[in-house]
Amino acid sequence: MKRLFVSVFSLLVLWSCYAYKPNSSKHYQASIQPPVTNPTYWQQHVDYTMDIDMNVNNYQYKGTQKLVYTNNSPDVLTHVYYHLYFNAFQPGSEMDVRSLTIADPDPRVGDRISKLNPDEIGYIKVKSLKQNGKKLKYETAGTVLEVDLAKPIQPGERVTFEMEFDGQVPIQIRRSGRNNKEGVALSMTQWYPKLAEYDFEGWHADPYIGREFHGVWGDFDVTLHIDRNYIVGGTGYLQNPNEVGFGYETGTVNKPKSDKLTWHFKAPNVHDFTWAADPDYIHDTMQVPDGPTLHFLYKSTLDAQKLENWKKMQPKTVELMQYYSKNVGKYPYDQYSVIQGGDGGMEYAMCTLITGNRSYGSLVGVTAHEMAHTWFQFLLASNEARHEWMDEGFTSYISDWAMNDIMNENNPNPTASAYKGYIYLAKSGKEQPLTTHADRYQYNQAYSISAYSKGEVFLAQLGYIIGDENLKQTLKTYFNEWAFKHPTPNSIIRCAEKVSDLELEWYLVDFAQTTNTIDYGVKSIEDKTVTLERIGLMPMPIDLTVTYTDGSTEDFYIPLQMMRGEKPTKATQIKDWAWAYPTYTFTTKKSVKNVQIDPKELMADINKENNSK
Repeated sequence: MKRLFVSVFSLLVLWSCYAYKPNSSKHYQASIQPPVTNPTYWQQHVDYTMDIDMNVNNYQYKGTQKLVYTNNSPDVLTHVYYHLYFNAFQPGSEMDVRSLTIADPDPRVGDRISKLNPDEIGYIKVKSLKQNGKKLKYETAGTVLEVDLAKPIQPGERVTFEMEFDGQVPIQIRRSGRNNKEGVALSMTQWYPKLAEYDFEGWHADPYIGREFHGVWGDFDVTLHIDRNYIVGGTGYLQNPNEVGFGYETGTVNKPKSDKLTWHFKAPNVHDFTWAADPDYIHDTMQVPDGPTLHFLYKSTLDAQKLENWKKMQPKTVELMQYYSKNVGKYPYDQYSVIQGGDGGMEYAMCTLITGNRSYGSLVGVTAHEMAHTWFQFLLASNEARHEWMDEGFTSYISDWAMNDIMNENNPNPTASAYKGYIYLAKSGKEQPLTTHADRYQYNQAYSISAYSKGEVFLAQLGYIIGDENLKQTLKTYFNEWAFKHPTPNSIIRCAEKVSDLELEWYLVDFAQTTNTIDYGVKSIEDKTVTLERIGLMPMPIDLTVTYTDGSTEDFYIPLQMMRGEKPTKATQIKDWAWAYPTYTFTTKKSVKNVQIDPKELMADINKENNSK
């Protein structure tokens, strides 16, 4: 009886806050989507309508999918591709073999896929596929469905694909799955046949080996039939209060007439759809002032301290939402959900799945990071497989600053640990350029440090180059110009150039496209004459502090000539340093005792020992 009360109460609250507003999509399109700043930019559009019947006893499901695809490209398309992500969780899959052969496998994966039994594997099996009513030929190649079209799709044409498919939810291994280590029944991420993205670079039909995702913007309409005892949360807005067992207007409880409930969700203008379900979920809500309703779904079986941590974390999540909306761009949807599930923390449309058996600080920290992904990859939908550092690194940057502010950490440089991580990698001999595909790093550690630490340093150091206020404005400009689109590395640099009026291509090229390193040193001090040297290949402008023999100090700024300008600074500006010259000499007005290059350590110089003399 207690279980029934908790479930029904949770459903009632869930509906009251997930309730879909019929006009929200129009309002959203009109007032939130940024203006087109590049008339040559285009992106594809897709609308999904799916009906899913889930069996929670054998973890198998049957689905139908109607997909309306709009070809906004200037190209004629003769084939399409779908991602079948669950097929990765089978012995012999590319994810399995990669985990067995890489030098430092992800411990969450290890050899676990190779040991799955037939009733524990994941799969998506396409039973039929039609294009505008005509049957299509297709072939499953691992985690990708290769489809030959009955008729080419012309530029500007809309076509309808209709599919029937079966699925099986794998044992929880990586991101998706059933019965994770904390007992969450269903973490349903990347669970449906998902059309691959096609853009100015062509098709992105990457196999699912270990890394991230890329998707087509569109609207989702998802109907889910599932055991009546399960509580569901995730992407979108709930449509049907009566069909999940109660009358919304009167609040009266009605017993379902079958063993299953039907949950109907709509999600406007997203590029993914995720849900999680468990019979033991507690569901709390909290309203963000002038913002969305926050939802928290976590298991009632957690111990008392962990349950208290989930309660304490909720007002901090409100502050996080406010921080990101203020410092990047306003969150455009009506809800956001923090859900216990998955295998760590991973971001999705309007929600995140995180493991919940955590300390208070860890719970806030993982929520801060995953929520920040709503901006850096979900709304600013860069290709995670190609430019993983743009989502992980930028997310790490803004979430470190958010945690510093909201948790009162009072760290003068919240990004310091990212610098340390990057410098370690740069000296290790294992670094690969940030242009490396996320699956093609030789070591998982090299991927992680590159994506998270070097990506974070990219933004932090950009602030060193153009000035803190210019960086803050760059992030907002980046959001205004590229939200609901697919930005590339050049997108963020062009925004920074527009804001700062500086030439910054050199920074993108050297730091993101090579493994060139920064190393500047003080070569000599002779009375009033200071000589610096550039040892590393990568150029940088230089901040330095001079201490005179009389004990006074003076800050100097040496612009980099190829920047064609200077950042705002109160320091004494002296002549430009052209990169090709390995040394630079300047004269002061008083005798010099000591020189310190980059006293705030905001430059990713790999050798700090020669930075002072």
